[in-house]
Order: sequence, then C-alpha cells, then structure tokens
Amino acid sequence: MIEFKNISKKFGDKVVLNNVSHVLQTGKTNLIIGTSGSGKTVLQKCLVGLFEPDEGEIIYDGVSFTTMTEDDRKMLRQQIGMLFQGSALFDSMTVEDNIKFPLDMFTNLSNTLKLKRVNEVLDRVNLVGSNKKFPSEISGGMKKRVGIARAIVLNPKFLFCDEPNSGLDPQTSLLIDKLISDITHEYKMTTIINTHDMNSVMEIGESILYMKDGKTEWTGNSNDIIFSENVNLNNFIFASTFLQGAKRLRMMEGGNK
Repeated sequence: MIEFKNISKKFGDKVVLNNVSHVLQTGKTNLIIGTSGSGKTVLQKCLVGLFEPDEGEIIYDGVSFTTMTEDDRKMLRQQIGMLFQGSALFDSMTVEDNIKFPLDMFTNLSNTLKLKRVNEVLDRVNLVGSNKKFPSEISGGMKKRVGIARAIVLNPKFLFCDEPNSGLDPQTSLLIDKLISDITHEYKMTTIINTHDMNSVMEIGESILYMKDGKTEWTGNSNDIIFSENVNLNNFIFASTFLQGAKRLRMMEGGNK
C-alpha cells in the first residue's frame, strides 16, 4: 500500500499539485487519470522520488518515504518496477539482455540463475523463445510485454505504469490491460497506472483517482464512475458517444438488478 497525504508541488509560481491525498491499494490496479496538465505525471514522479514534494508525506507500507535516507530509498527502489510509456528498451540489447539488466544491476545471482529468472518472466508474458530478438524485430505489443517482464523480474512489491497502452491498437491494449491486471492480482502488487485510455478505466479501474487542476476531483472505481454525478468527471470520461452509450447501458442494467 502507498499512501500520500496533502502533497503539494509547484514550479516557480505555477502550482501543479495542491494538497492531494489518496491511498493506493495492495493487490489492485490503481489508476490515476486526468487531462494533460492535471498533475498526474508530476504526482507519479513524486511517488518514486524523481521530484520532491514541497509539502506533504508519502508512505510505503507504513514507512515514510519522505523522511527516508537516500540509502533507504535506494533499497526501496529495488522493490519498485517501472513500465515506461515508450517501453524504453535498449535497442542494442536483445530481449533477454533487456530483461536481465535489472538483475545485473541489483543482484549478485549467477548468470545461470539470472537466465532462469528471465525465462520465467518471458513465460509469464507469453514470449517464450524471444530471448535473442532485438526490439527492432518485434511488434509494439511485444515490446510492451518485454517492458512488463523487465519491470517484474525483481519481484517488485510496487509497479508503476506510465500510459501502458500508448501507441497500441485497441485489441492489443486489451491484452496489455489484462496482463497487468492478472500480474497485479497474482503477485499481490500495488500497481499504479497513469492513463488516458478510457477502456482501461472501465475494464481494470479497481481504484481510480481523477485529478483536475492539480487537485483530487473524484475517487472511486469503474462501477462508481457509471453512476457518478461529478460533471467534470463525466465530461472527461464520457466524451465519446460510445462511452456515453456504455454508461446508459450500465445504468439500465443497475436499475434492473
């Protein structure tokens, strides 16, 4: 579990985060949503220590990240997996070497054990036999799965995903959503996803923080969204005709129960 309390951050005179508080739950997919400029990316960077908040506290499993020493933060970061928006694979490395990179950086395992772990996570993301391929030789969806494999190779307790469906077609996006959701539940991780993908919100939004103008505007889950009366949230989520229709359908189904 990650809890953040009264987080504020500004750059110069511009307030980007304004007294934001929320709890990111263990074993669930925690989505942070909002328009560009809402503060969600800065919040995620504060949570992993890339930015320091001006005010407030961040707590990992009951321990204050805000007051940790740098050595303690380095230890904690070994429990954090990161899936980047563009996958961020090393083009000159094979799939195997990309996934093995965190093991080389943070463990003293033998090469045999490292390769065993690489093959375990490749199997988990359905990429068995892709070891010797280079990023240029695989599809965008496969690159995302390699990114996921690398993110979980150290068995992290916390998984941060930045726009995991960016650049993917709708069918591949659904597969990536399901994979992230399944891994979250299987490994009981605290998974945090920044996303603009409304299909992801509706399909895997177990815990959702909607931000607007650097503030907490709404919290809930994908079912709560259907019945939300928050005008700003509705304008953001149900901008498309398709999603408006989905909301009406779910409301009808809810009323018939």
